[in-house]
Amino acid sequence: MRNGFICVATLALMVFAPASSRAAELTVAAASDLKFALDELVTEFQTNQTAIKVKVTYGSSGNFYAQIQNQAPFDLYFSADIEYPRKLAAAGHALETNVFLYAVGRIVVWTPKQSPVDVEKLGIQALLAPSVKKIAIANPQHAPYGRAAVAAMKSLKVYEPAEKNLVYGENIAQTAQFVQSGNADIGILALALAVAPQMRDAGRYWEVPLDDYPKMEQGGMILKWTKEADAARTFRDFVLGQHGREVLKRYGFFLPEKLGK
Repeated sequence: MRNGFICVATLALMVFAPASSRAAELTVAAASDLKFALDELVTEFQTNQTAIKVKVTYGSSGNFYAQIQNQAPFDLYFSADIEYPRKLAAAGHALETNVFLYAVGRIVVWTPKQSPVDVEKLGIQALLAPSVKKIAIANPQHAPYGRAAVAAMKSLKVYEPAEKNLVYGENIAQTAQFVQSGNADIGILALALAVAPQMRDAGRYWEVPLDDYPKMEQGGMILKWTKEADAARTFRDFVLGQHGREVLKRYGFFLPEKLGK
């Protein structure tokens, strides 16, 4: 009987435990260029904030924008284009109209190491090398990095001859996979992916000058319907804090002097 009483009492404690004793669970929608930097930050964050669990889904900023318009169950949104969260905030989908700037993205022309194309010497003209049959970029219809790639090619006068060879990734991470796997010969990728340990030793790149494509301000928001507002603020502040800035910078993001609103 005594053992039975202990089991019942334990079950009661589990069922009626106060919400504050349970781990908060955050669901984050994040642009694919953040994959390596944010994975590192999440690991470090959860080491120190054991009461908060963070699950990140990576994808196209534009696709997430469409999903959030229909109240997708995310708590936080990190977009590769700050205009998406600004529009969502204007439509009333942000908590306390909170939109924050976290970084500025950059693009590079990237080839695998075994490629005969000397991308570091040729720069944007590498896209027109005779051996290049397929050029991978993110889909410009919904991926900010795809729009930046098209803008840069047009600015540098290679878009028309290169257009016939373009293949489109659903997001910038899939675009990188196309080139890494050999399904494309060359690609225009996020610098943040090119300098990540998983890709740094596998290829070579040339950074596209910032003046040749629109400034890629990347921003985010806490969503109005989150049930974990305090935890979401804590994670946002960690990413925007000094250590978060250092990690983002190491992964190739340009950091304005002030992050946040």
